[in-house]
Amino acid sequence: MIKPSNTPSQSTVSFPPPFVFATLPAPLISGPLRHPQALDPEDNFARASTFITSAAKRGAHLAVLPEYHLTNWLPQSPPFPSLCAQWKYYLHRYQALAKEHRICIVPGTIVELHNDEATGEEKLLNVAYFIDNKGDVLGRYQKKNLWHPEREHLQSSTHAPHDAFDTPIGKVGLLICWDLAFPEAFRELIAAGAKIIIIPAFWTLRDCTEYGLRLNPKAEALFLESAVTARAYENTCCVVFVNAGASAGRTDEGAYAGLSTVALPFVGAMGEETMRTAEEGMSIVDVDMEVVEEAEKNYGVREDLARDGWHYTYRHQEKGKI
Repeated sequence: MIKPSNTPSQSTVSFPPPFVFATLPAPLISGPLRHPQALDPEDNFARASTFITSAAKRGAHLAVLPEYHLTNWLPQSPPFPSLCAQWKYYLHRYQALAKEHRICIVPGTIVELHNDEATGEEKLLNVAYFIDNKGDVLGRYQKKNLWHPEREHLQSSTHAPHDAFDTPIGKVGLLICWDLAFPEAFRELIAAGAKIIIIPAFWTLRDCTEYGLRLNPKAEALFLESAVTARAYENTCCVVFVNAGASAGRTDEGAYAGLSTVALPFVGAMGEETMRTAEEGMSIVDVDMEVVEEAEKNYGVREDLARDGWHYTYRHQEKGKI
């Protein structure tokens, strides 16, 4: 269960919900699989709905899905842009699902096709949403730090601020995949008051050079396991990291990393069903948010960042103190 702390800053937590997150299979473009095929958002939505419905029946109040869970990442495939044009349709269906089951949902990311107002040219945005248990969108985040192969196809949010927002489970911030590598993003979110940072991802073991893979074939797994827990400690926050996984029994497909987890300072990584595997699955994790408050008492990270004369400067300081 997510237990509200005794501090006033947690007054937005009106009930103690458990987190749930699903590591879904990242669909392939070919192969005789019994699982969703790439570029088939309808089938993928149906599978995601099954996970979410199951989670709600087990008492969860937040469900989180991976990045690119509806389409996979195939920007050069001819059907891809037209499927991304359907983004509102699937967002509204997730809103209806959240309202029906009274569960908050972060539906991974949804790639959106838009027309640039200035040029009229088409552009793709990779967007994460936070939908509350009434079906309302409380937060939206467009991916800022694009992975190198994405930069040819996606538009970054560049200098837009990282915003935190109130939800039924507390103050939340959203990041996406490669954002994990940038501590500055976390600093800006905790400066805005975020205590829970949710990160849908599509991170594979092959996101590494041949040199790196020769040194350590699981180098990217080491990156993820180290960074997720480190971010929780160094920001005295809860980090929910949800990554794409392979179809059951087919962990070689695209070398999907999986390793979805919830991390807390003091505690480390949680989520036994998914934190050590690349296979699809779902973990339901009880999170006591008092741990976050006790960690801040111990480490004083937020306190130090808020002090006058603090010796590091950040972009958010132009708009006020933490």
